[in-house]
Amino acid sequence: MLPIVAFRAGAEAELREAYSWYEDREPGLGSEFIRSLDACLQMIRRHPQMFPAVHGDIRKAVVRRFPYSIFYLAENESIVVLSVFHASRKPKRWMRDDPSG
Repeated sequence: MLPIVAFRAGAEAELREAYSWYEDREPGLGSEFIRSLDACLQMIRRHPQMFPAVHGDIRKAVVRRFPYSIFYLAENESIVVLSVFHASRKPKRWMRDDPSG
């Protein structure tokens, strides 16, 4: 059975913000972003250990076509998404954002 995916509040807010930004630029582009993100999440669910650990147990998966990465923790029966992070942001910023989600 594949693990469930849970988003921390900050990651969910980042996702909504990115969707809105792309959708405002071109109708339908936000939906393409969500599809790309979902494809990345499905790969994480199937193979959670295949992506590199970047800080302790936190792993990073790069989203295809869009300049975003997913930072996550692979737990026993769940994937906890910590951040949906734009590549132009400072690399260490996702660690300073609210860890309590």
